[in-house]
Amino acid sequence: MANLDASLREQVRVLGEGLGRTMSAARGEEFLALVESIRTLSKQVHQGEATSQSLSQMLNDLDDEMLLPVARAFTQFLNLANAAEQHYRARERVVEDYRAGEQPGLTLLLDKLKAEGLAADVIYKSLVEQRVELVFTAHPTEISRRTLIQKYDLLDDCLTDYEACPSDKSRQDVVQRLEQLIAQAWHTDEIRSQRPTPVDEAKWGFAVIENSLWEAVPAYYRQLDEQLVSLTGKTLPLDAAPIRFASWMGGDRDGNPRVTSRVTQEVLWLSRWMAADLYHRDIVRLRAELSMHEASDALVERVGPVREPYRVLLGQVRERLRATLDWLKAQLDGKPYDDERILFEVEGLREPLVLCYESLCDSGMQVIADGLLLDLLRRLATFGMNLLRLDVRQEAPRHEQALAEATQYLGLGDYAQWDEQRRVDFLLHELTNPRPLLPERWPCSDETREVLDTCRVVARERADALGAYVISMAAQPSDVLAVALLLKTSGLERSMRIAPLFETLDDLERAPKVIDGLLSLPWYQEYTSGRQEVMIGYSDSAKDAGQLAASWAQYRAQEAVTHVCAEHKVHLTLFHGRGGTVGRGGGPTQAAILAQPPGSVQGRLKVTEQGEMIRFKFGLPALAERALEVYTCAVLEATLAPPPAPKANWRELMDKIARDAVEGYRALVRDNTDFVRYFRQLTPEQELAKLPLGSRPAKRRASGGIESLRAIPWIFAWTQVRLMLPAWLGSDLALERAQSRGEGDALREMIDAWPFFASNMNMLEMVLAKTDLSIVKEYETLLVEAELQPLGELLRSRQEALVERLLALRKQSQLLEQVPLTQQAISVRNPYIIPLHQLQSELLARVRACEQNQVCSANQDLLERALMVTMAGIAAGLRNTG
Repeated sequence: MANLDASLREQVRVLGEGLGRTMSAARGEEFLALVESIRTLSKQVHQGEATSQSLSQMLNDLDDEMLLPVARAFTQFLNLANAAEQHYRARERVVEDYRAGEQPGLTLLLDKLKAEGLAADVIYKSLVEQRVELVFTAHPTEISRRTLIQKYDLLDDCLTDYEACPSDKSRQDVVQRLEQLIAQAWHTDEIRSQRPTPVDEAKWGFAVIENSLWEAVPAYYRQLDEQLVSLTGKTLPLDAAPIRFASWMGGDRDGNPRVTSRVTQEVLWLSRWMAADLYHRDIVRLRAELSMHEASDALVERVGPVREPYRVLLGQVRERLRATLDWLKAQLDGKPYDDERILFEVEGLREPLVLCYESLCDSGMQVIADGLLLDLLRRLATFGMNLLRLDVRQEAPRHEQALAEATQYLGLGDYAQWDEQRRVDFLLHELTNPRPLLPERWPCSDETREVLDTCRVVARERADALGAYVISMAAQPSDVLAVALLLKTSGLERSMRIAPLFETLDDLERAPKVIDGLLSLPWYQEYTSGRQEVMIGYSDSAKDAGQLAASWAQYRAQEAVTHVCAEHKVHLTLFHGRGGTVGRGGGPTQAAILAQPPGSVQGRLKVTEQGEMIRFKFGLPALAERALEVYTCAVLEATLAPPPAPKANWRELMDKIARDAVEGYRALVRDNTDFVRYFRQLTPEQELAKLPLGSRPAKRRASGGIESLRAIPWIFAWTQVRLMLPAWLGSDLALERAQSRGEGDALREMIDAWPFFASNMNMLEMVLAKTDLSIVKEYETLLVEAELQPLGELLRSRQEALVERLLALRKQSQLLEQVPLTQQAISVRNPYIIPLHQLQSELLARVRACEQNQVCSANQDLLERALMVTMAGIAAGLRNTG
């Protein structure tokens, strides 16, 4: 760890000492000594100087009452280490970890593009027209409570003050404040007492904007403008917004019965209220600043010959925002309210601000115009009047059920039994029929009523408040037309983006045919106005076929869909449903975008940001600013200087690798009769359901096996025991067979010259570095029955063989040689994670014994709470969960 930044090491030390004093004050010196002895022994185990059995014995000897505080001690330290690392990353502008020589930056990219002969105007036009949409989702992978996140954010401010302290006295004051915050965190429950509602999740998303992005967005655009002025002499237009934000929080109803039409409507109103409130605060500040009297003729004509024309106009804007806030409050309270001053359109706010901006510039005060006023205009271009555009997601079978009930009610037969052609003919006939399909109220099931009520919310809402209607399990053109008809039936008179989501291997292979079928329909071509959004699912395809095979299927589907849309002269936006972990499409943003098929980006990208990754990328303004730069750079490079298309022999080899990977993955996960039992005995998958992370159930169906389990808990469970199986299983067999065929040199060539394959191998290396087979073995010994343990031995041997092959392929002596920050982050946390794994396995054994009435403890609730704390601590230590 000699390379670990000295200031980061110092801050971890200060926070650790503060936690030690807090624990001593709360539980006494004897407890602190116990924790320190466990930490010391764990460090010796990590360094090979002691056996894990000695640590296990020390923890097993603890009374039930001691398990929870010990688990909390190590979890708290990992959270504090994360806070220090987050501060370091924000200061050094390192939002993600890259391999040596890969760190992206706008200045470097612009120099590279110019060197490749691209004209400045071409670069400028591409940036102005760029449309990146980042979609915040409420997937339950943010394990930290919001109240604790807020305390960690305050810690960040203190660490900034600590670095800037001019004297020992001032540093002492900062340390005292740090210890206050550490004590507050220690005396706050880590685990929520109940699951958050969908509205709670949406409010968490709003808080990320209020606390970080509201500051980061204009700061980033100031930086971008500086680069553009240097390059072209021009800044971005005032209404340009290369990056915008959307949300699934309150709109994603796929398998989540708690997201109802009422919830969606409430979230839409709350989002507008939050936007109006933030703009109101900005206008109050801006009005205080713009006290000058010189103004353009246009502004004087607008407000009259007054002493302070800017303040007069901004005062009018302030009152309109107040009226808007009052109206939205009334909507939320279910009360009537009317006021002609309500701001509905973004132009109602933009027009007076632009008038002020132009007046200041015309009057020789551009330096003033380019301050708070320009920041406000940049925010308005980015967030609009709604803060976050809300996507709506529902699964295709729910739409089929609604139409089946409708056709039966109308005496037309059963839509669910019709073939695809009959469905398409019926849907197109009704879509072009001026009369409504159904009366406003008709007898139907509660499920269908909810689908129609959601469509009515969409129909009533303003277009700029909404993003796309995403269809899970989309399999045919009729699935998209069905949504269009249900929206029309509910009163929607405009077109809406409808995005089919292709998830499983079969779905991905079918995607180009589905899109071609849709775009071949003249009615649908006109409906789309020449633009189509297609969502690619990463989570379920990886759960279905394994990471490597799923990644290749996603690549080929994107290639094919891009080709289909080009043939139909339709502009495609690919929507990537990526998660934070490798098993769900995670990885460094730049590498992921540049790994896309050439021609598939074209200045447009939509991608999910999920769970804890929202906090890690956007939780602090400096981190958010850097994340925005990474997205802009990657999309610009993928558009103007895309990677070359893969060679024919690479594609052939990749086809073979993917087939082998699927075989290796499914032979175990699907065909091995012992696998499900082993998985459920080894991991805390069953216990995970008790952890109140998010509003959505862990399973799509209450009953069912692996196939019904959502991708997030599937990956979360394997991560907890450090086997990381979903991210590497199948790759082992694929690389073994490729190398046995003598294709090692071809694989190295693909790593060196094909960003797609390089990205997959980089992510594989990272996840293998996070596995710990000795920890897996300890879980297995304690929790898995003897007849299943040979399966565990097989898995460990397959993982070990994969590590050896990957190192040989890369010609490295150890994993992550080229990514030292990640390597160090894993190493420095391990002594604190190891005791949590030991505690978790012991707690699983005690809780399960109690549930089976073998040895029932009087402290069962305490044990279960301690178990949840270990889950939180391990997740914090590994920095990604699902």
